[in-house]
Amino acid sequence: MELRRLETLLVVAEEGHFGRAAERLFLAKATVTEHVKQLEQDFGTPLLDRNPVRLTPAGHRLARHARALLAAADLARADVAEAASAEPGTLRVGVMGHGSAELTPAIAHAFRMAHPEIDLRLVPLDFTEHVSALLEHRVDVAFVRPAPVDERVEVDVLTTERRIVVVSARWELADAPEVRLADVLDLPFIRLPERTPRPFTDYLYFTAARGGEAPRRGQDDAVNPHEVLATAAAGRGAGSALESFERFYPWPGTRCVPVADAPWEHSVLVSRAGDEDPQVRAFRTLATGLARELGPGLRLTPA
Repeated sequence: MELRRLETLLVVAEEGHFGRAAERLFLAKATVTEHVKQLEQDFGTPLLDRNPVRLTPAGHRLARHARALLAAADLARADVAEAASAEPGTLRVGVMGHGSAELTPAIAHAFRMAHPEIDLRLVPLDFTEHVSALLEHRVDVAFVRPAPVDERVEVDVLTTERRIVVVSARWELADAPEVRLADVLDLPFIRLPERTPRPFTDYLYFTAARGGEAPRRGQDDAVNPHEVLATAAAGRGAGSALESFERFYPWPGTRCVPVADAPWEHSVLVSRAGDEDPQVRAFRTLATGLARELGPGLRLTPA
């Protein structure tokens, strides 16, 4: 019995709707349905009525235990996180892909120079860890994209860049100086694992431009830039990114083509909401200051 499934059951019961629960949990609706089915198989009895969606008598009993178990798990995480953060002078900085382009190494270097007493550790994050590493206290701050919409985190915008599509050099549009959204929406895109948070999948697949429709998916999964590039080079799927991606990941057999009419997107530094740790506050202050100072010169803001 997984805690994640218990959480899903409670959210479905609160929302009274599988689709709304999926949106709240940043999961596919099919995943939410499967979580409930697995719990019902585990306990050998229906836990939810489907029409209307509400807890059965057995579901009500399980819900009471589920709330207690989840509360205990939260206390355990907080207790362990407190012990971990008690390690003197350590700041764990998550970095998804190339972070906020050239600003990421510049910020890390400046912080180490300004605070040599603090052990700054860079922690690579994959696409599925958009905010989870931060919320699970595996990192203290994180460079990610796009900006998460989540009341549990605070967001500092560091770069604003135009979008590109990453494709095989053999594909017809690879030689175009730029393309439009209409040119790329029908491409087969890389597959992302189901556990990938919805804000990131919407960003990568240009979901807003699709009117919410799912993209065509290629043949390979990817959770990091190297897997995206390997898939694109083989002609088995396209990816998308911010323009600075091309400067950090030259890869034989691929092309990065600007998408002229796609909305510009942010890379951001995220931290836990209400985190008053002086190391975190110092890092955020330095990061936002360097972004204002260096961003325009690095082509990381609109002209």
